[in-house]
Amino acid sequence: MRRFVGFLVNPLAGMGGRVGLGGSDGEQRVAEAHRRGAQPVAPARASRALHRLAARRDVGDLTVAVAPDPMGAELAEASGLRTQPLAVPIGSPTTAADTVAVARAAAAAGVDLLLFAGGDGTAADVLAAVGQSTPLLGIPAGVKMRSGVFAASPEAAGDLAADHLVRLARAPVGEVHPELLVPTEVIDAAPGGGGASTGGGGAAPTGGGGSMQSALVGVALVPRAGDGRLIGPKSSSALGSSSALDALAEAVASELDPDTLYLVGPGTTTARVLAALGLEASTLGVDAVAGGELVGHDVGEQEILGLLDGYPRTKLILGVIGGQGMLLGRGNQQLSPRVLARVSPEDVTILSSADKLVALRPALLRVDVGVEAPFPWLAGYRRVRVAPRRDMLMRVGA
Repeated sequence: MRRFVGFLVNPLAGMGGRVGLGGSDGEQRVAEAHRRGAQPVAPARASRALHRLAARRDVGDLTVAVAPDPMGAELAEASGLRTQPLAVPIGSPTTAADTVAVARAAAAAGVDLLLFAGGDGTAADVLAAVGQSTPLLGIPAGVKMRSGVFAASPEAAGDLAADHLVRLARAPVGEVHPELLVPTEVIDAAPGGGGASTGGGGAAPTGGGGSMQSALVGVALVPRAGDGRLIGPKSSSALGSSSALDALAEAVASELDPDTLYLVGPGTTTARVLAALGLEASTLGVDAVAGGELVGHDVGEQEILGLLDGYPRTKLILGVIGGQGMLLGRGNQQLSPRVLARVSPEDVTILSSADKLVALRPALLRVDVGVEAPFPWLAGYRRVRVAPRRDMLMRVGA
């Protein structure tokens, strides 16, 4: 029996990551990303997922309904998949309205699954178009993905899509068994918190700062996966962990070497360290500290590389995304392979509340910095500081 998958890519998603922008939301931010020399990242990540799907011979007779270029047709054809064009006119540059139009066309064509590459804004646009009428699966290509519709990596997305289609082929004709799908939240930045749609339309601030607040957009249906290949929605630490994190931040701040450059990743946990120093964190970006002073606020990859040359040693202070366990590759793409190559494994400090780590299923911290630089030294077991003089040992999967 023929299996039918819809596919679209938001070509602008994730462009702002390495250049220190909070995303690629809106015309202003896209223009600023281009000005800073940003390069598209979503097409390459989408291609990795499609090639993984194409390699799965157990799927059988598969056709992919594709959006016109630059939203997917060429990528799908290059992967060797049989394609069926969706007759949807799209703009240049693409906008959120194009994402909605393509998603609706794919759903109307009767696809078994809608595979999309983008971030939270793209997920929100796709959900607005199809609701729960069509299962969704996201290829992670945004900057910081709060939603629960995304696979852990592009390869995981390809495998999950294939697994779903195989299971679907075993179900009675015309029936989708409830156990094949699970509901999950689509979450985006709250209004005023850094932009909503990553489709490329509308207006948004050009800075990388903004609010850490999230807003529930709705509930989507995704293929069931109990093995950690599907990342859950972002969650926050329990209120009771606040005092422990404050004490931890004070301890970390007191230990900083004045001759070392510290790159402090995004998040409210790491922001406490800067607050303990009397400094203001960008919260959504990467900040640089040396000698107790802020030497770089919301810095991009190139700015970080320039700073590295001025100090004998560089250390990272990273937080963990609650509910997902992401350590690198979501929200901190400024810490690129080029940056990480100049940091020693013993110079990485991980901070988190204990409840955030205990709640992770599976109990795993994740790294997704790209196939070009897997950094095997990040994998294995690492200590995570959860309070003064208290650590938890966590496995890191690169």
